[in-house]
Parts: sequence; C-alpha cells; structure tokens
Amino acid sequence: MSKIIFSEHQQRVLETNPNVASVSDRAIQYTPAFKIHAVKEYQTGKSPAQIFSEGGFDLTVIGSKKATSSLNRWQATFRTYGEEGFFEERRGKGSSGRPSTKDLSAEKKLEKAEARIKYLEAENELLKKLEALERQAKKRI
Repeated sequence: MSKIIFSEHQQRVLETNPNVASVSDRAIQYTPAFKIHAVKEYQTGKSPAQIFSEGGFDLTVIGSKKATSSLNRWQATFRTYGEEGFFEERRGKGSSGRPSTKDLSAEKKLEKAEARIKYLEAENELLKKLEALERQAKKRI
C-alpha cells in the first residue's frame, strides 16, 4: 500500500484513464491488458517511467517509484503464471495445509510408518520412566 493519498480530483483524473480498473484514496488497480503491455514493453528495453508516461499516467501524481515497483511485481507474476496470472485473483491461495499422503510411494509410506513407530516407542519408554518416578515418590511419602 502506498504512502501517497490521492485527492478526489486526482482520483477522478485517474479513473478517466483507460488503463485503470479502479482507484481508491491510496491505491490504483490497473487493467490486466495494461499490465501485460507494460511487462512486454519493459522486456524490449523501455524504462518503467516511460511505459507509465505513455500509458497516460502523471508520475508526479502516482509517485516515481510506483512504476518501478509495480513493474517488478508484474514481472514476477508474468514469469510464474504467464498472461493468465493477470486475469485471476490469487490472493489467499497459499498453502492448503498438510501435504496429501495419497500420492506417496510404498517406500515413503514405509519410511513414515517406521518413523512413527520409533516415535511411539520413545514415548512409551518415557511414560514408563515417569510412572517409575511417580511410584518412587509415593514410597517416600
């Protein structure tokens, strides 16, 4: 989130830009088409400031670093997901929890079972020692 706060007038001006999907007082959401165009232009050697200026953005309004930081983010998305990455919402699609055991090979399943047996045996030994200590403590009382 940017530290820049856009005035009502600046928001209205930004909303008229065809490369803007939406604007709030602190954020600009760009259209997927502009993001793809910007990444491809950057790959041909254009500077972020030049790409945003040609896209109809006043860098004094949006901030000079906004162009560079946005393009860096978009490049990472483009490398990872391609053009499709700009058309789908990916926020909140992190880890889905514990990895599935359905796809494990027989060798891996055996390894996991042996590790679990070893853990349970160690737990058993610990409980036996604890019981013995409790019995000794009761005898002293």
